[in-house]
Amino acid sequence: MTSPQTSAVGHSHVFLGAAHEASERRTWAVIWLCGAMMIGEVVGGLAFGSIALVADGLHMSTHAGALLLAALAYTYSRKYAQDPRFSFGTGKLGDLAGFSSAIGLAMISLLIGYEALTRFLHPVAIHFGQAIPIAVLGLIVNLASAWLLSRGGHDHHHGHGHSHGSDEHDHAEEAHTVRASGGALVLSVFEDGVPPRFQLRRPAGALLLAKSIALETRRADGARQAFTFTDRGGYLESVEEIPEPHAFAARLRIDGEGDHEVVFEEHDHDHADHHRDNNLRAAVIHVAADAAVSVLVIIGLVLARVFGWVWMDPLAGLVGACVIASWSYGLIRDTGAILLDMNPDRRLADRMRRTVEACGDEVADLHLWRLGPGHLGAIVCVATSAPRDAAFYRQKLSAFPALSHLTIEIATPAS
Repeated sequence: MTSPQTSAVGHSHVFLGAAHEASERRTWAVIWLCGAMMIGEVVGGLAFGSIALVADGLHMSTHAGALLLAALAYTYSRKYAQDPRFSFGTGKLGDLAGFSSAIGLAMISLLIGYEALTRFLHPVAIHFGQAIPIAVLGLIVNLASAWLLSRGGHDHHHGHGHSHGSDEHDHAEEAHTVRASGGALVLSVFEDGVPPRFQLRRPAGALLLAKSIALETRRADGARQAFTFTDRGGYLESVEEIPEPHAFAARLRIDGEGDHEVVFEEHDHDHADHHRDNNLRAAVIHVAADAAVSVLVIIGLVLARVFGWVWMDPLAGLVGACVIASWSYGLIRDTGAILLDMNPDRRLADRMRRTVEACGDEVADLHLWRLGPGHLGAIVCVATSAPRDAAFYRQKLSAFPALSHLTIEIATPAS
């Protein structure tokens, strides 16, 4: 039997993104821009008898409505960030708004696709003189909106995740260049799906024998560990595994060349998903989707007018529907995973487990989930026979700054 012990340390439950207020202001600014455009198109269309202009103005109103959802999510989550009714804060409200927007995008893509297929079967007359200028005007507004929303250099790409190259360098935790007589050597910690080990890469064609290399690490508490290397073909790899945390000074000794000192610092290696603001991402996708459709429509209209290819207009709409559906799927998948508290980063969870178990204890249970942009919550149950309290493990896990809410449960053997 075991006896649980849970840490209970008072702390803030505000888990909003670092750029929350700036993103909120930008979203409201874009709403005002779209609102002005909407009113101008509707009034102008009614004044000049252009039903196409009125229709585009009404379309802009749906666009502004989607952005309004994002803006209200920002405002509400900020206003009620300290409300004790929200056990883990209001950081997920933006993900909820992003999920709702993604559902709306999916419906829009279906409507566009249906309309495009209908026009393939039953072509309609196109008024090029009105349609092309309206499409160009819509593109300009969307580009201006995208610029306003994306200011600040945040990551709002529309892909379905991270692109990881096949090269092992992509997974190196931290790399240092060492100048040797035969050329620059790269010393790194590698741990992609395997226990962490040092890797030493040599210049192409350079001869570097494993037996001529020795490495020793020195940690802040004075602990030292020696590492030997073996040849893996294109690189040398340490025989010994590197215990957590990966924060130490390393002395690399090369026979005949002396010592080289490098310092490794512990990082939590958060993926961009940890910091991604899905509320702003949804707003950007709405704008980008509209801009993409505008570009496709302009291309289709120009080709239809110049070459008489009337079928290009519905084809452009069908392609646009597929693009919007793809972006919508990615947003639904990512926000849905957060709302269902899926583990946002298995590699980070594994690193946390190794950090605790490096002390000789066992992690009996570990839960990791996202609380908001840049904030993770974790519950760690440690089985140990050592006289250690929650503060000991909290200090060990402090190397992972994304852990904004950490609960430690200690299970000890029954006496």
